[in-house]
Amino acid sequence: MKNFLLIFLPAIILLSCEKPNPGAQLKHLNGYWEIDRVEFSEDSVKDYSMSPYVDFLHLKDKRGFRKKVQPHFDGSFTNAGQTEEITAKTENDSLRLYYKTPYSSWKETVITAEAGKLSLINANGVIYHYNKYEPIDVTADEKEE
Repeated sequence: MKNFLLIFLPAIILLSCEKPNPGAQLKHLNGYWEIDRVEFSEDSVKDYSMSPYVDFLHLKDKRGFRKKVQPHFDGSFTNAGQTEEITAKTENDSLRLYYKTPYSSWKETVITAEAGKLSLINANGVIYHYNKYEPIDVTADEKEE
């Protein structure tokens, strides 16, 4: 029994410390993302209860774009900002997103990318937390009647 614990406990510790697979994270980036909160520091967090804009990310073969869009009640979107080119690269066991516009370029590191959650950190240490955008169903009341 002691031998079992000596092997089993370190294995669990190693597995729990495993970093996310950048390739697995990449497949979750596409779609509409709504900002949840921004952590400027440990003591400074801005919560967004509701934002009029969402970010649309589209990547194919590690290249794509991100743009801000404004959702409408009918399910359509209006472009609300400049389109940013994205190149995704795996560096130091992390997924990095390199952005480029005609005016600037920068990078962010993916902390978490799952089916419903996305967290990115920029070069200044600011962490952006997103939730997958879920459109408001304005026809729900009509269906109940």
